[in-house]
Amino acid sequence: MENVVVLIVGAGPAGLATAACLSQFSIPYVIVERESCNASLWRNHAYDRLKLYLAKEFCELPHMSYPLDAPTYIPKTLFVKYLDDYVERFNIQSKYLTSVESSTFDNDEKCWSIVAHDMAKSTIVRFTSKFLVVASGGNSAENIPMIPGLQSFPGDVIHSSSYKSGKSYSGMNALVVGSGNSGMEIAYDLAAHGANTSVVIRSPASKEM
Repeated sequence: MENVVVLIVGAGPAGLATAACLSQFSIPYVIVERESCNASLWRNHAYDRLKLYLAKEFCELPHMSYPLDAPTYIPKTLFVKYLDDYVERFNIQSKYLTSVESSTFDNDEKCWSIVAHDMAKSTIVRFTSKFLVVASGGNSAENIPMIPGLQSFPGDVIHSSSYKSGKSYSGMNALVVGSGNSGMEIAYDLAAHGANTSVVIRSPASKEM
């Protein structure tokens, strides 16, 4: 059993920012991450042309600015480097390959009891903490709906989290389902690489689009 003041679940941007802010006030914490690195969604599940959608001054983490020569819209590779520099600056030491299995709050003791799985050692790790910060993100699990006929479709079917570049789709027919930020940018990337691209939108597009 490891007793901590704050347990942070997730070593993405939100988890790292929380850790840095706590360190500024000398508040002890432990940060656990189920993947083998920080910012795993950005490193492993983001397409090549991805950039932050807002200007850099609105996308900085606390207590550390981007380099002065950074572009207005930060590309994926630069953002990942920024996060690595952030980890080094604030000496954030995450417990990687540690997946939280359950958490319960004890009203009598006024603390959290957390059970986690150390996947590297195949052991169970238990924590008690006064505060629990869940920073695991809202986009960590892919969802491909069960569409009739999809299993027998002879072409490639991938989720946007597995998409990297449209280079391999040049000259092919490609259908993008959804018109959110990822869908529209992936559709543009496919078209820019010579794919015959269509987009399916559930609701009518607004006039602003």
